[in-house]
Amino acid sequence: MIYKVRHATRYVYGSPVDLAVHTVRVQPRALPFQRVVATELLVEPPPARRRDALDHFGNHVTWLFHDAAHPSFEVTAVSEVEVRFPDPPPPEATPAWEKVVEAANAGGPGGGPGREAWRAAEFRFGSPMCPAHAGAGEYARKSFTPGRPVLAGLLELNERIYTEFKFRAGVTTLSTPVSQVLERREGVCQDFTHLMCSALRCLGIPARYTSGYIRTRPPPGQKRRQGADQSHAWVGAWMGPEHGWVDLDPTNGIVVKEEHVVLGWGRDYGDISPVRGVILGGGTDSLKVGVDLVPADEWE
Repeated sequence: MIYKVRHATRYVYGSPVDLAVHTVRVQPRALPFQRVVATELLVEPPPARRRDALDHFGNHVTWLFHDAAHPSFEVTAVSEVEVRFPDPPPPEATPAWEKVVEAANAGGPGGGPGREAWRAAEFRFGSPMCPAHAGAGEYARKSFTPGRPVLAGLLELNERIYTEFKFRAGVTTLSTPVSQVLERREGVCQDFTHLMCSALRCLGIPARYTSGYIRTRPPPGQKRRQGADQSHAWVGAWMGPEHGWVDLDPTNGIVVKEEHVVLGWGRDYGDISPVRGVILGGGTDSLKVGVDLVPADEWE
């Protein structure tokens, strides 16, 4: 499937900003199963200086520097992406989850399977926004009985979060802790992703926070609204050096396939937030974000 993606972020300031530095991660990541056909970053006002690079996790990141007063700031990424997510292996073909934990613990920086374990290992530890919360670990243990194939446990945990938690916008914020999400049993995709990552890390299974987009469809008979979609988040879980990573969407209870586009990944939202920065001046501000993910042949 080939998609067109537009991700627009606009700040309007109460008073002009004199100096600004922004870190921007809004361009999709090139992967074996995701080909970035084209991508363009539009910035208004144009920056005095721009730098593009890859961050620690291999995500595309852009630094924007403004040194002239400006009343607003807008950054828009327009990309064309082809996605072909691989099918996961049969659950019974994956190793027992305890073996995955052992591999993550024992992996070294050498070649072969050890190298893959070394890369995965950093995602088995807690992070600022996603600690290895004991309560989340206990919640997950029901799905990870002794000797159970790791993918079987992952699929069940993914489904349980989908069915036992309610999607409800406005009841959480970026700072809502995993413990509160677990207690309230409601939130949004970011909350459910943090919860599942926390639960898996508590068991010792590497889990990464993946940011991107999911295709949404309008109600029957209605037109799709431009800019109505939002960024999305899901979990990447490691199944050991032989099978690698599988992407699971606990918000929708599905394995990630052809309706998702990967922006990038990190330990939690803080590692992959789309736009963050430091400004001098500005006072109060208003923020508007719009996202469109549309099959390329339907792009208007």
